[in-house]
Amino acid sequence: MLAQLSQLVQEFGADAVVKNEAIPNEQNEAVLQETSNSIFSSLQKIANQADLSQIAGLLQGKDIDKNNPVIHEITSQVSNSLTEKLGINSETATNSVTAMIPQILSSLIEKANDPKDNSINISEILDSLTGGDSPEHAGIMEAISTYGIHFGLDQNGDGKVDLDDAVELSKKGGLGGMLGKLFGK
Repeated sequence: MLAQLSQLVQEFGADAVVKNEAIPNEQNEAVLQETSNSIFSSLQKIANQADLSQIAGLLQGKDIDKNNPVIHEITSQVSNSLTEKLGINSETATNSVTAMIPQILSSLIEKANDPKDNSINISEILDSLTGGDSPEHAGIMEAISTYGIHFGLDQNGDGKVDLDDAVELSKKGGLGGMLGKLFGK
């Protein structure tokens, strides 16, 4: 996912960074790279705070709401990172990031939701953010998918437990409620 994210940052960073006179040309590449890394890190932080419903809601949306708390959190973290790590003026960093992030995330979401574009999908994004390629994660997810139906976790009745079910469950008591149902608490 980081490669796709970096590509989108390069694409949408042209106006916000490269053509921005407040950012020295010799820092353009570093700013774009740090923006990619910081967006990814911010999304990971949100996902690891056990708030996958926020990430899932963001990834399933059609348009990015600039007032979304997730967008504000990502913008703040990326802006702070550019200021702290690269010495970019705080106002310049905030203005650049505020211009780029909605475009980058909108494009990422569009690609993930486009059945004709197989470069990335929502489950790959979530796996990437939560360390989904680890054996421990695979085992847990496999168990939830296999046995979750028997515990009433299939919220939409499609015969599988997936992201859509997690979103519905989060509305009814969060991940803790889902795991509580799975483990009988």
